[in-house]
Amino acid sequence: MNLGKWKEGLVETLELPKDLMYGAVLVSITGRQEMLVENYRGILEYNQTCIHLQAKNCRLLIQGKNLHISYYTNEEMKITGIIDSVMYEN
Repeated sequence: MNLGKWKEGLVETLELPKDLMYGAVLVSITGRQEMLVENYRGILEYNQTCIHLQAKNCRLLIQGKNLHISYYTNEEMKITGIIDSVMYEN
């Protein structure tokens, strides 16, 4: 068994949070007006219609109207506005 499969089996068996074990991006959306993104790495593009983020294993493309980053820290950010779409890119 390779290390990746072993680690995945351990995470499943112990019911550990995958965002902590793998550094996966965690996205919480409230309606179309608010979005919380955790475990992102950086902001690639930011304007009123598009926010492009780099995460550990993917990129996130958020599109909408009047998009605004209300706050951000090294671990999380809050996006407000009218969210039309969220796309995951490899």
